[in-house]
Amino acid sequence: MLEISPKTNLLEQKNYRYTLQDVAEPNLYRDIYDYESIPKVPFNHRRVPMGMPEEIWITDTSFRDGQQSVDPYTVDQIVDLYKLMSRLGGPYGIIRQTEFFIYSKKDREAVEKCRELDLKFPEITTWIRATKDDFKLVKDLGIRETGILVSCSDYHIFKKMKLTRSQAMKKYLETVGLAFEAGVMPRCHLEDITRADFYGFVVPFVNELMNMSRDAGIPVRIRACDTMGYGVPYPEVALPRSVPGIVYGLQHYSDVASEYLEWHGHNDFYKAVANASTAWLYGASAVNCSLLGIGERTGNIPLEAMCFEYASLRGSLDGMDTTVITDIAEYFKRRIGYKVPPMTPFVGSSFNATRAGIHADGLLKDEEIYNIFNTKKILKKAPLVMIGPNSGLAGIAYWINENYRLEGDEAITKTDPLVVSLKEWIDGEFASGRVASLSTNELETKIEAISGGRFSRV
Repeated sequence: MLEISPKTNLLEQKNYRYTLQDVAEPNLYRDIYDYESIPKVPFNHRRVPMGMPEEIWITDTSFRDGQQSVDPYTVDQIVDLYKLMSRLGGPYGIIRQTEFFIYSKKDREAVEKCRELDLKFPEITTWIRATKDDFKLVKDLGIRETGILVSCSDYHIFKKMKLTRSQAMKKYLETVGLAFEAGVMPRCHLEDITRADFYGFVVPFVNELMNMSRDAGIPVRIRACDTMGYGVPYPEVALPRSVPGIVYGLQHYSDVASEYLEWHGHNDFYKAVANASTAWLYGASAVNCSLLGIGERTGNIPLEAMCFEYASLRGSLDGMDTTVITDIAEYFKRRIGYKVPPMTPFVGSSFNATRAGIHADGLLKDEEIYNIFNTKKILKKAPLVMIGPNSGLAGIAYWINENYRLEGDEAITKTDPLVVSLKEWIDGEFASGRVASLSTNELETKIEAISGGRFSRV
């Protein structure tokens, strides 16, 4: 059958529908993932068209996936971070949603306190166990959408759940049916999609979800989860690792509209941000992230990184307040006690600092030479020159004021006793034969020790 595609306005073939392949043995893609060597990237030289949606946005999993890899946040910390996230996302909701657990009394208290703020964005959604009681709890809380785990690779279906594909599909569809029965919009988390049999299980399963959605009159959101970070953004890569292929396939063969298609990735192979941007470019409206990239193993897609990816691709921040990113990093450091690696882009203490003497000379003459953009305007973080043997009292005072963001009456001068004491220590370090600049960590540790309580690292 030929149909005019609403996306391309071209006649396209729609006569083939993939059906479930209920295999006797799991397809573990051992030619790609043999476990004893680095996973391979196969190419099949098939290209799919790029097609960025009219509207793209960011969703957040800091209070769900993020919380699984750090000490649980307190209710007050969740509320504070939620407010900061709302400020960052701006009035148009570029940060559209954030998901919460609702298992415990503390989880539900955090949800209620955030809802009491009456902020339009990010919308509060949940993640629950697939039980009738949990769906009722979501409905009773008045929450519109909830996440449901529907693992889709044979690694999970056969090896973890000990089911066949048909048994897994039946179980998942019954679970989603409970959500529709409760009047809740399901967000189906297709876990481990980059090791799944895309045409043998994923597409037939999603087709059934879309049929159920139409019958129920309730949308279903599809979250494609690159659980192990195996996805790759390159053109002409073969499935199951192709991010363009996964996004295109879900749209073209399962009729998932862009606004209901979301990418969730991990950073095991340093590709989280590139994969998320690729998902946007090929048709997914949403990318799911966490603050500072905190998440299982190597972490999730850093939310702050995607704010800059958004602006790079759209040519505008569209109301986002990126200065809040620095506030968020400071909150994690000083209120939660989370140590952000100093070289981390945008949020690390040294991300816009230079140690090399020749770079420092250029930076002091014109910061644009060695600074990625106007970091003081966009992130409230002026570029730093690391402290060395020739910094002088003025240079040390400047470093302290910029590092601790001291302005006006709070700013210290080169005659401050702290500056004088710190210079004496610095001079002693270099007199003893040191040649490398002092790191932010070293300076903050020393300042805490000699400041008499004026400055603390947490």
